[in-house]
This record gives sequence, C-alpha cells and structure tokens, in this order.
Amino acid sequence: MRKLALAKSLRKRAPVAEVRLWVLLRDRALEGLKFRRQVPVGPYIVDFLSFRHRLVVEADGPFHDAERDAIRDAWLAGQGFRVLRFPNAQIEVWPQRVLDDIRSAAGLPRAYSGPLAGQGRA
Repeated sequence: MRKLALAKSLRKRAPVAEVRLWVLLRDRALEGLKFRRQVPVGPYIVDFLSFRHRLVVEADGPFHDAERDAIRDAWLAGQGFRVLRFPNAQIEVWPQRVLDDIRSAAGLPRAYSGPLAGQGRA
C-alpha cells in the first residue's frame, strides 16, 4: 500500500514535461494505446506503462543516475518489459518524435514526417 501512496504523490508533483507527455498519452489518445501513469511494478514505480504492449516509458529529468537506471531497466527487461527513456527536454522540444518512438515500440507505424532537428523552412 505504501507504493500506491508514493505513486499518487508522484502524480501530484510531476515535472512539466511528464505532465505534457501524460496529456498526449492519456485516455488512449495515442493510437488507442492504453497507458497508466506512475504505476508500481515490482520494486519500482514507472512513469508510464502499457501492460498490453509490455512497454514502460520514462520521462527523465536532469538528475538521473545512469547506473541505477541501468539496473532498473535490466530488472524490467527481465520481467518482459521494454523501456523507453526520454529526457524532459526532448519531450518539450520534439513531442511528436517521442510519440513516434512510442508508436514504433508498440509495433505501430511511425506518423511524424516533419523536418529533422536543425532543418526548417528556407
């Protein structure tokens, strides 16, 4: 029960990028994919989870420990989950690319066909 309370607390104080990503994923907004937010999985709480696709999506802030993340990701992979990590800045600047990566990981076709980074109208 303690993990559920912690998950609820994390939902209430989420960073802006995480809230923005949730707006794009909630209520099956992305190709009908069902995601849950701040979900306890074993000893961890993941940011976003699609049980059906065994897909974990993490929005990483500036203070992430790569070694701890690697241990966590390995444990989740051992449970059959695929983990996608996106820096908060990427979520803010290129949300459609993030959504495309999520689509691809779920086995759906990519949709974004906009300019590459640094390219725009001439």
